[in-house]
Formats: sequence, structure tokens, C-alpha cells
Amino acid sequence: MSSICGTSVDIPTQDGTADAYLVYPDDHSPHPAVLLYMDAFGLRPHLKKMADRLAEHGYTVLVPNVFYRHGRSPVVDLPEFIDPSARPDLFQQIMPMMQELTPERVERDSEAWLRLLADCPQAAEGPVGVTGYCMGARLALRTAGAHPDRVAAVAGFHGGQLATDAPDSPHRVVDRITAEAYFGHADQDRSMPPEQMRRLEQALTDAGVRHRCEVYPGAQHGYTQSDTASYDADAAERHWRELLALLERTLGGARTAS
Repeated sequence: MSSICGTSVDIPTQDGTADAYLVYPDDHSPHPAVLLYMDAFGLRPHLKKMADRLAEHGYTVLVPNVFYRHGRSPVVDLPEFIDPSARPDLFQQIMPMMQELTPERVERDSEAWLRLLADCPQAAEGPVGVTGYCMGARLALRTAGAHPDRVAAVAGFHGGQLATDAPDSPHRVVDRITAEAYFGHADQDRSMPPEQMRRLEQALTDAGVRHRCEVYPGAQHGYTQSDTASYDADAAERHWRELLALLERTLGGARTAS
């Protein structure tokens, strides 16, 4: 595997200081940057491993703690393995934090994340890629809409509530997107039912966004997260193939890990 270097960083925002994980190839060269948005369970070892895997393919990756207004990570005390029995208590703590992530706060925070990458010596000049998981898919979509001049690729995996009837639904920003987009939906995901899948697809098509939306058969919400009971190894590997191909097409500069 390519040698990588991972470190914790603090990022000044308009609302305080966010902790984050930054990882990059350890070769003293700048590499294309990727912003990775966490799922609701937060910045934890599993997400750092996902970022490490991207870095091994030649990217500089930033994973911010988007719940930083409630403390440094881990904001919620998590078990090593998140099974269904643990979810009710965890979401009782997590849901209020998710609801406080208004579109305005997400866009405001995204400026800080992208500023860190723009100033980072390990990140190459030029556009960035953004990927998000579960609720992070919503954050990725909003970031691509808020910063069309900075984001060349946007991906979301097992994202929920991406195309609701609400006036501030994430899909309503797609007319501002210039990035190429990819969404990998879980077909067992009650938070992203078929009507929302169709609404997102239609919005992307109508806006002329280069995109692909695919349904992963048999996959549950959270299929990429190996520290949860929703993990699906085949679906997760499909996600890696699609994500890496998207980043290579749009950012270039990647190399295959050896």
C-alpha cells in the first residue's frame, strides 16, 4: 500500500472551532483534495479508515466533525459495533444535532472546510471532490450547490431525504451544480423511497447535470459502514469502484494503490 500520513486538525469556522481528520500520501507532493462527509454516527475510526483508503489512491482527504457545535469527536459515546439494539438510544442523542444542521449552517461550514483544503500544502490547486454517507450525502449535495466553482465531483451513498417536498430539500440546489454527480441508493432504505429517487433523478436531468443514480439491490441504509449491522461488503466494494472512477475522471492525479 502507498504510505500515508493522517493527523488531527482544528478548523476555525464562523461558529467556533471544528476538529477534523486530514490524511494524505506521504510523498511530499500535493494531491487532489476530497472532502468526506460523515454519517450520523460521526467522526470515528471507521470513517478514518475510509479516508485512509482514499489517500492510498492518491488523494488528500478531509473528514470534518460536522457536530462540532456540540463538542469534539466522539460527540456521542459509540459502541465498537453498532447493532440495531443500540440505535434508539444513539439517535435520541443524534437527532437534535442533525436537525440543527440547517442549510444555512451547512453552507457556512462548507466554506471553512474548503478554505482549509485551499490552504493545505498537501492539497493540489484546482477543484475538489465531495463524497457523503447517509446524512452526509445531503451535506455533499448542498456543498456542491453552494460552491460550483470549487466542486468538480459530488457523490452520495445511502443518502436519505435527498428529494423531499420541503422547500429547502437538498435536491433544490442542483440547478447550481457544475460537478459530475453519482448517487448510490440502497433499495432497502426507507429514508430514500422510490419517489424521492425519481424526484432527484428528474431534478438532475432537468438541470443538465452530468450524473448517474443507481440502486444497489438488497442494500440497507448504511451499507458502507463496516462498524454497523447495515454493512454489505459487496455493495461497499461497488461504492469504492464508483467513487474512485468518479474522482479519477473529474480530478485526475490519482494512482492505484500497490
